[in-house]
Amino acid sequence: MVPMEQPIFTVSGLIGVINQTLEYAYQTVVVEGEVASFKVSKDKFVFFDLKDSEGVLGCFMMIYQLRIPLEDGMKVKVIAQPRLTTWGKFSLTVRDVIPVGQGSIKRAFEILKTKLDSEGLFSPARKRLLPRIPQKIGLIASVESAGYADFLKIIDQRWGGLEIDVANVQVQGMGSSQQIIAAIDYFNQRAELTDVLVIIRGGGSAEDLAVFNEEPLVRAVAASRIPTLMGVGHEVDTSLCDLAADVRASTPSNAAQILVPHQEELLSDLNHKEKHLLQCIDARVQDVGRIVSNATKDMLMRIDHAAGEYGQNLKRAEMILRQLDPNVVLKRGYALVRDTAGRVVKDATHIKLGDKLTVTTANAIIDVGVDNVRIQKDPKRTTGRA
Repeated sequence: MVPMEQPIFTVSGLIGVINQTLEYAYQTVVVEGEVASFKVSKDKFVFFDLKDSEGVLGCFMMIYQLRIPLEDGMKVKVIAQPRLTTWGKFSLTVRDVIPVGQGSIKRAFEILKTKLDSEGLFSPARKRLLPRIPQKIGLIASVESAGYADFLKIIDQRWGGLEIDVANVQVQGMGSSQQIIAAIDYFNQRAELTDVLVIIRGGGSAEDLAVFNEEPLVRAVAASRIPTLMGVGHEVDTSLCDLAADVRASTPSNAAQILVPHQEELLSDLNHKEKHLLQCIDARVQDVGRIVSNATKDMLMRIDHAAGEYGQNLKRAEMILRQLDPNVVLKRGYALVRDTAGRVVKDATHIKLGDKLTVTTANAIIDVGVDNVRIQKDPKRTTGRA
């Protein structure tokens, strides 16, 4: 039997064949282990080892792909492609890193929380109020989830007829973070924004909810132009997205309760306010009535007092006029003397003998002639002589 001739490869050729074989056999692999020798080079490249008690694998990824903080000792799952490098070293080209176990998940949570909090992403001053009754709701959820069904059920029970635009996304597993970020961008880039943006997901394990602690998604929630309401997990679960959102709900159902009031409760509240308003109006009318009544009484008293004073002044004026009436004076024995021109004779300086005068008394008019004029000196004008 003639032995088959073995193919001869160049180094790079063999590396290419091996990588093709690996890509065909293992397009992606999921490997779980402990992080060791973690480092970032040139703020661009990430290198670390993934190890267990019996082996070590080198890992490589780009910094922009790293969505959670890593440090030595953390237990993680990596989704990667096995590769043989051009310098003959086997490594994993990592596409995604997911923390595993309560300790690693909590540690990643605390590291990222401290970082983002120092940047002010969780500051209460950044929080916006949700609209009282939104007419247009942007909803990001998995339409196959129980949380989605619960949210719509409560919304319909409390306040029907709202316009709800749904972005159906994956809420856990590889690629879920990118889908949710894309949905947030979609709603924020529309010409007509919704009144509120709601992101919901039912409860699950810490690993199931880990996507809502990934840095790119947390930043996307914080940067939303639309007020955001997060309803993720159970009541005890709090994600970093919850802290970055404007309002946190404990569950998807609670998100619906926060978003809209119950119509019956609102009507009851309106009826109560209406009754209170009517009572206030009635009390105010009574107060104004008392004020008007008192003012009217005071005005009438002032008018009556003024009328009394006016009457007394009128009587005094009447008495004065009566005293000045020439007829009254004539009745007291006085007479009114006029010359031929009808002028009243106040003194006799211009009266001459033979002038005709008219003398008016209380009951007669007498024509007389002047036959004698005697001028009496005014005692006040008399000057003393020797």
